[in-house]
Amino acid sequence: MSVFTQLTTAQAAAWLEAYALGNLETLTGIAEGVQNSNFFLSTRGGDYVLTLFEEVTPEQAAFYVRLLAHLAAQGLPCPAPVANRRDELLTSLGGKPAVVVSRLAGRSESAPNLAQCAAVGRLLAALHLAARAFPAAQRHQRDIDWCARTALGIEPYLADDDARLLRDELRHQRAARPHDLPRGLIHADLFRDNVLFLGDRLSGVLDFYFAGVDDLLFDLAVTVNDWCLTADAALDGERCVALLAAYDAQRPLLPAERAAWPTLLRAAALRFWISRLQDYHLPRPGKLVVQRDPDAYRSILLARIASGSDLPWLASPAQDD
Repeated sequence: MSVFTQLTTAQAAAWLEAYALGNLETLTGIAEGVQNSNFFLSTRGGDYVLTLFEEVTPEQAAFYVRLLAHLAAQGLPCPAPVANRRDELLTSLGGKPAVVVSRLAGRSESAPNLAQCAAVGRLLAALHLAARAFPAAQRHQRDIDWCARTALGIEPYLADDDARLLRDELRHQRAARPHDLPRGLIHADLFRDNVLFLGDRLSGVLDFYFAGVDDLLFDLAVTVNDWCLTADAALDGERCVALLAAYDAQRPLLPAERAAWPTLLRAAALRFWISRLQDYHLPRPGKLVVQRDPDAYRSILLARIASGSDLPWLASPAQDD
């Protein structure tokens, strides 16, 4: 979440008149995330989050909003879109597609324990299963093709070693990543700051605005690379076991997925290294915009390359017994 488009209180209050939520009391920009403009919206009727979609088409924005509505109806703890008096979930504000969603209770955990990691594994499996019934589909917008296109734009800014690493890993992914893994709608950004807890109970999952169809295992790899990370960019085995076993209990992983796990961990690290390099070297204008350190995911990618297939916590089904 970030703020690229500035809103005045008067603009928001006038727009809010189309909703049965009560008068606007406060509007506060949210200085987290990197994709859209987000605001905490407090009214006499309650607390909400307002999102302005910045770099997507109205059709893409409508997809995200319908997906949220579907998952909330399936019982997942995600923000539920709020309709206005004309029963519209997606409208326009400041020339941008806009949606109001429920604000969920809880806080993110920067140092998750084993119970919280297990809860995230269960949540991700439940999300993948619930999304099967969603009638619309959209390609994951930051897939390997996006990585390759974006790499061309940022490579001139990189040191020789980094440019070589980028090219080598893209070649590896093209050659090694399987094309027959189970696919479906993925969250694609399930980092620690996108999950809320009340104690050890998972109370909310946020920011579905990278969601699209890709390998389900890629979503799991994105999640593990963040939730199970150690200070030296390695993966903590106990947290990995907790998260993966909880996921596998809901959606059992196929042998092909287990074999592809090291490659998908590298793919997930590559995707976020590239996006952080893009944000660093080609930043978008805006206020309250968080820039995340590209070197963190460079280190993660190098650590995944160095570990190879030495990942016993997902080597075979027997490891989950």
